[in-house]
Amino acid sequence: MANERLRDAILAAGLTYEQVAKEAGVDPKTVERWSLQTGRKPYARHRRAIAALLDQSESWLWPSAVPPERQASIATSEIVTAYPHRNAIPSDLWERLLHATDDRIDILVHSGLFLVERPDFIRTIAEKADAGVTIRIAFGDPDSDAVTLRSAEEKLGDGVLAMRIKYGLAAYTPLVGTPGVEFRFHGTTLYNSIFRFDDEMIVNNHVYGVPGAHAPSLHLRKLGAGDLFSTYAKSFTDVWALSRPAAW
Repeated sequence: MANERLRDAILAAGLTYEQVAKEAGVDPKTVERWSLQTGRKPYARHRRAIAALLDQSESWLWPSAVPPERQASIATSEIVTAYPHRNAIPSDLWERLLHATDDRIDILVHSGLFLVERPDFIRTIAEKADAGVTIRIAFGDPDSDAVTLRSAEEKLGDGVLAMRIKYGLAAYTPLVGTPGVEFRFHGTTLYNSIFRFDDEMIVNNHVYGVPGAHAPSLHLRKLGAGDLFSTYAKSFTDVWALSRPAAW
């Protein structure tokens, strides 16, 4: 049986067996055999190199290669810090994550108003995009049922969250049309707000009846064999695929 996960990841990354083989330091035929047979597992050093190249976890590409006990241990190690509330996250952590990013920024929120309250946030996003960073920001669709429901669940009042989203969008106007920056609307249930900065991430869990600022948050750092970080990264990708271009 073919390793469909590996084959799909190579295809999605737009790579050839030759390119993957060069990164792993093996023959292209070896990579082809790994993709054609699930029973063939690379050595750990090769798994790490390929997982990093494809931006996937080892446990996703080769589920049987990492024992469950080790997966659990690695997942725990991916948690840098847990915060009881999002507003307990130190300001300098947000600053470091934003300014240190040199590859991608992925943001999944309803309104994310607290971000644009930072004086240099919009300017920094523009500078990052100009430096080649890919930036994707998904806001809640103000006309969606999910936003209406969340507004009621947080006891904000009818239409309040939708208005917050529309109000918050105004701050992003200077970035509209900026190469490398893309905005979308999603209509999905927002179980977590996600803020990815390269291989680090803030996950703001959402709790029924509790505003996002008062809900728990996790600071994660990606590890090659872990799947906690990649679970949230995939969640962002799945929501992004279901979203539509944002309209001001």
